[in-house]
Amino acid sequence: MIRNPIPGNTLTADEYTKIIPMNSKLYVGNMSFNTNEDALRAAFSQFGTLTDVYIANDRETGRPRGFAFVTFSTADEAKVAIEKMNGADLDGRQLTVNEARPKESSGGGAGRSFDSPNRRPGAFQARGNSRY
Repeated sequence: MIRNPIPGNTLTADEYTKIIPMNSKLYVGNMSFNTNEDALRAAFSQFGTLTDVYIANDRETGRPRGFAFVTFSTADEAKVAIEKMNGADLDGRQLTVNEARPKESSGGGAGRSFDSPNRRPGAFQARGNSRY
C-alpha cells in the first residue's frame, strides 16, 4: 500500500498508477471568451488523448474568465501540445500554453495571515493601544 500525503489516506498500487501526473496538465491562457469546450477539445486532441478539459467561469456571472486547463493522458503528449499550441491562434486570440502549476495559497486578503502569533485575543490591546 502506498501512503497518500494527506494523513490517514492510503492508496493501493492499482489506484496509485491511475493518478495523472501533474505535468500532463496544461494551462491555456489568453483565450477568447467565445471559445467553448468543444473548440478547445478539437484544437488540443490532435496532439494526444485528452482526459479532461476545464474552462474557468466567473462564479457570479457564469461567463468565461479567459483561461482553461487541459489534461493529457501522458506527459509526452502534453509537451508536444505546448510546443505546437503556445502562440497559436484560436478564435482570433494568440494562446499562451504552458505546464500548469499548483495553485498558490493567497493567505487571506492583502497579504495578511490571521494565524500569526499577534492575532491572538487581546493582542491589539497588549501592544499599548489604550483606545481599546
